[in-house]
Amino acid sequence: MTRALDVLKVGVLVFAAAVLQASIVGAFDIGGGRPDLLLVTVVAVALVGGTTTGAATGFFAGLVFDVATFETLGVTSLLLTLAGYWIGRYGETTGRGRTHAPLLSVFVMTIAYAVAGYVFHTILGDTVSAGVALGTALPAAIVGNLLLTLPVFALVRRLLAGPERVEGLREVRLLG
Repeated sequence: MTRALDVLKVGVLVFAAAVLQASIVGAFDIGGGRPDLLLVTVVAVALVGGTTTGAATGFFAGLVFDVATFETLGVTSLLLTLAGYWIGRYGETTGRGRTHAPLLSVFVMTIAYAVAGYVFHTILGDTVSAGVALGTALPAAIVGNLLLTLPVFALVRRLLAGPERVEGLREVRLLG
């Protein structure tokens, strides 16, 4: 019952983030770049939920966003699936209990997402300027995403983390 409820919560959260990104948040222009609420949401869900949850959330989020905006179907899904998987992996191995993990995860994934997006769009033959995509828009997107990180992560953690998952990592003592 609780697993189905978590899936429903993630689905509603991602759908709302995709609609907000496509309609409102994507219209904000901060110094030439735009914040990406959808990426921040996928990173937060992956950090709390792990690799499988992160990858599935990324795929669903990208599919909803591509359909809503009539973008090339699959590019956003692929990028967000990879982001969800890698941040979920980071959360499972070292990062989940650390206070800086959400900010570090969003910072790294914003850069990786922009670079991979530029590469994929170039491969597909789209006209993309490296100077604009990676020079002008990227620093502004980093700032916008970092501003969204803490409120989104707090919301995701409150919705998805049970009491046993919220506890920090315990200290490990080696006996020898």
